[in-house]
Amino acid sequence: MTIPPLPSLPPAAPHPIRLTLSHRLRNYFLTGIVVVGPVVITIYIALWVIGIADGWVKPLVPKSVLPENYLPFAIPGFGILVLLVALTLLGFLTANLVGRTLVEFGETLLARMPVVSGLYRSVKQIFETIFSKSDTSFRKVGLVEYPAPGCWSVVLISSPPRPDIAGGLPKEGEFAAVFLPCAPNPTTGFFFYVPKEKVVEIPVSVDDAFKIVMSLGLIRTDEEDPRRAAIEAQKRLAAPGKAGGKGESEPSGND
Repeated sequence: MTIPPLPSLPPAAPHPIRLTLSHRLRNYFLTGIVVVGPVVITIYIALWVIGIADGWVKPLVPKSVLPENYLPFAIPGFGILVLLVALTLLGFLTANLVGRTLVEFGETLLARMPVVSGLYRSVKQIFETIFSKSDTSFRKVGLVEYPAPGCWSVVLISSPPRPDIAGGLPKEGEFAAVFLPCAPNPTTGFFFYVPKEKVVEIPVSVDDAFKIVMSLGLIRTDEEDPRRAAIEAQKRLAAPGKAGGKGESEPSGND
């Protein structure tokens, strides 16, 4: 006699994970930090830059045109506004014949000063290279094996070496000039020449490369929206076993 098989029972529904009140409050607090933190830091840095600009420009402006003389409160950013107008006006004047003549006269005076002349030429060349759209400025990002085999660093690919420098490099293969920014301050770093075949170009913009270096690799360029990042952070904090260890995955009646 054959015994018929027992009917299979439907799988039991998973028991919902319930977090305690303290865990939920902690998750809400951390989510608030994720949302408010970038805003507060951005406002603080902006006010700091505005204060520096006002401190430099306002003493040069006649007191009769300052808005504090007509309003009961000071207007932050007035120095930046004056600076932008002055730079735009200077660029307009430089574009005509009279302005170019004045600039050439000033450069002639600076060229006759022993120490200032070299500094001025170097700074001018750097500014012209950075703000120009030529191929000599940073346009590509790559990876090089540095500081040890198996370790890769983000670098900015610069122009090829000049003929006088290329003459001192090994003749085998081509070389590329790269700049390795340091973290978390990308304005400092190392500049060196490396064989071109050892530079791996990556599809990352220069702005994203600076973000990666400044954040020590924590920023993901596909999570620019702070609201979406806050929602994802809250989901990760509320996930079982990640927000507070073993105690969060156990049901509790204290909620």
